[in-house]
Amino acid sequence: MKAIRLERPGGPETLEYVDVQTPKPGPSEVLVKAHAIGVCWPEVLVRRGTYAWMPPLPAIPGIEMSGVVAETGPGVSALKVGQPVYVSARELPHRAGCYAEYIAVGEHVPYVIPPGVDLDLAATLANYQVAYHLLHSAPRGFPYESVLVQTAAGGVGSAAVQLARAAGKRVIALAGTDAKCKFALEQGAAVAINYRDGDVKAQVAAATGNAGVDLILDAVAGPHFPELFDHLAPLGLVVLYGALDGPAPADLMAAMRRRPGTSPALRLFSIHAFDHDRAARRQATGALLDLLASGAIRPAIHARLPLAEAGRAQALLESGKVLGKLLLKP
Repeated sequence: MKAIRLERPGGPETLEYVDVQTPKPGPSEVLVKAHAIGVCWPEVLVRRGTYAWMPPLPAIPGIEMSGVVAETGPGVSALKVGQPVYVSARELPHRAGCYAEYIAVGEHVPYVIPPGVDLDLAATLANYQVAYHLLHSAPRGFPYESVLVQTAAGGVGSAAVQLARAAGKRVIALAGTDAKCKFALEQGAAVAINYRDGDVKAQVAAATGNAGVDLILDAVAGPHFPELFDHLAPLGLVVLYGALDGPAPADLMAAMRRRPGTSPALRLFSIHAFDHDRAARRQATGALLDLLASGAIRPAIHARLPLAEAGRAQALLESGKVLGKLLLKP
């Protein structure tokens, strides 16, 4: 079969399109033939060699694919040949293996895709898994009605906009260009603000009637991170889940004390909080498949590229120009 192999960390050119042995499903395993493969930011970090959960190299990168069961090993009873499934490497020992035409996994790893669901759309769910937990798990029961989403045109950001809208929340989107703001509105944001244009604090205040927002989701961090606390409603919560602009300043308490009457809160979130909680992972992804089947969410696909062009796909993701999701097609 054809696959992408990473021998050593480096630039996009280190992703080699190679011939490798097609795996055979062993006892209680199934062989899945890929239909579409999602391109995700953790795979960029794996390629760079900076991911905290690196698979051992050489490796086939990739954390998600949709496809059909092509073959079953001895003793398999949960799945049948021809059944459409979604494979998440979050269910595997290593976050890897999906940049390939086939993958062999235990029969209880794949999620059954409901009838009628587009397999291309099913291959986008890794971003939605993160967004789902940002909205439903990270707040730990905190009641909220409004959400401000940073990087709202990206993969996780646009997923968060759609999921928040589906949950009946009012979404304010922050993005870096007018085109990205337009895209965020198309995903369901009530208001979209270009953070490079004008006074963001004043625009958020105007959008909320000076009340502020209940929940802020941020993957940017960096030197401007403390300014997010100025957008919070009383008893509001900021959830930080990335550092695209580098780490946040060390002294966040000073920023949180600027408006002590709001009693702000901060949570640092990682999807790896669920590495040892299979039930929570399965519940969330099952809920996402139901939302996909009902049409409550519809992932935006930026482009579909051949599997052979995985390096180009990752370079495009790194460029910051992707609106929604990139797919690789074997």
